[in-house]
Amino acid sequence: MAITAAMVKELRESTGAGMMDAKKALVENDGNMEAAVDWLRTKGLAKAAKKSGRTAAEGLVAVVVEGGKGVAVEVNSETDFVAKNGEFQEMVAGIAKAALGAADVEALAAADLGGKTVADTLTDKIATIGENMSLRRMAQIEGETVVSYVHNAATAGMGKIGVLVAMNGGDEAFGKQVAMHIAAVNPAALSEADLDAAVVEKEKQVQMDIARESGKPEQVIEKMIVGRMKKFVAESTLLNQQFVVNPDLTVEAAAKEAGATITGFVRVEVGEGIEVEKEDFAAEVAKAAQG
Repeated sequence: MAITAAMVKELRESTGAGMMDAKKALVENDGNMEAAVDWLRTKGLAKAAKKSGRTAAEGLVAVVVEGGKGVAVEVNSETDFVAKNGEFQEMVAGIAKAALGAADVEALAAADLGGKTVADTLTDKIATIGENMSLRRMAQIEGETVVSYVHNAATAGMGKIGVLVAMNGGDEAFGKQVAMHIAAVNPAALSEADLDAAVVEKEKQVQMDIARESGKPEQVIEKMIVGRMKKFVAESTLLNQQFVVNPDLTVEAAAKEAGATITGFVRVEVGEGIEVEKEDFAAEVAKAAQG
């Protein structure tokens, strides 16, 4: 596979590796970006492998809590200007309210919103505002108590990041602190048992490859991996993370002090995982000038 300058640039920006190292990583892995990142980490050449998923799309996440149930809905738009539009925000608020009675995003698209389906409402809004929009996803959570938090709020109940926390016991003030922690730290799962097994295995393999590069014996490597994977779990799971409000405690320990048991969480960020093709404006103008 031909390795382009754009691919090298993307890998450099995502890992902090040097240009020649990034190019070599892509050549060694036949242009596979994910494998190239792992190769750089193994060789100790990636300064920081950034989290996957680039936030590129615009729009809003709205959260609604009613009783022991909470929903978060993401509605995308092409520009941030539309996300600040009162008409768009009113529609998103209505969609989020309708989501309380929907089982999934497909059911939500077919749900009634003022005499029309949510899908038809979106179509009409596209025609009036003149910009493409989409109902991308929704997430639900239930619990004895459900607390919501919106980061970078555009208006009440909606913004760039929406978080829902379900817990037994505790109070809303503590739940809000946990929700803010989740918004900031973005844990991968609630606990070790909830981590994706494939993600854990991949991280273990990368750490083993890094350890082997040191030339240490296998029995020493095995002991090293135990410690490294313990650290990975602690950094990736909500209950094991250091609580941003009090770093001397894990989130689980802080919850115990607050008389709460955290049973689940939802975190939805606008445009998470969507990649948008970047346009080279100068090249576009030059091309147009050439006819």
